[in-house]
Amino acid sequence: MIPVREQSGCMMDDNRIKEPYGNIFSSEDIGKLVRMYRKEQSVTQADLAALCAVGVRFISDLENGKQTAELGKVLHVLKCLGLEVAVTPRSWAKQAPSIKDMPK
Repeated sequence: MIPVREQSGCMMDDNRIKEPYGNIFSSEDIGKLVRMYRKEQSVTQADLAALCAVGVRFISDLENGKQTAELGKVLHVLKCLGLEVAVTPRSWAKQAPSIKDMPK
């Protein structure tokens, strides 16, 4: 049986907080993450596709790192897997002076 959130129709492993998986640099990285998390939950590609209302081909392409996968669908699949996306500045940008600190 697939664990499902009642409100959103999305899967969730349990209520534990998971550690971040690290930086994502490519579509292949997202695909590996999706595959890993899907398998952790013992769900087939067909089950995930049905739960997310996308095709099995889309899940397969996503897991294989297809660069042209539709962003909205990718975000939806991540949500259905119980994952969030957070965007942060790269480490070099964190050390760059702010525009307020620039000479006039």
